[in-house]
Amino acid sequence: MGVSAQDIEARISSALPGARVFVTDTTGTGDHWSATVVTAAFHGKPLVERHRMVYAALGAWMRAEIHALALTTDTPEEYKRT
Repeated sequence: MGVSAQDIEARISSALPGARVFVTDTTGTGDHWSATVVTAAFHGKPLVERHRMVYAALGAWMRAEIHALALTTDTPEEYKRT
């Protein structure tokens, strides 16, 4: 059984307290997702490190339940500009 948007949001929020997390099932199949994560924890971190932080939060799901994950990772200041 796949994971839900709420499951993904909860995992990321747990690993990155205070983060704003928005998750969308991009295909309706429960294994292709898009997520926007906004947190001050990303300050000073390059894009690769930001993505690693999110992947770490999702753990084994990235190797099984989640087939694809498109990420937008912003600091609060970056998010305000979009």
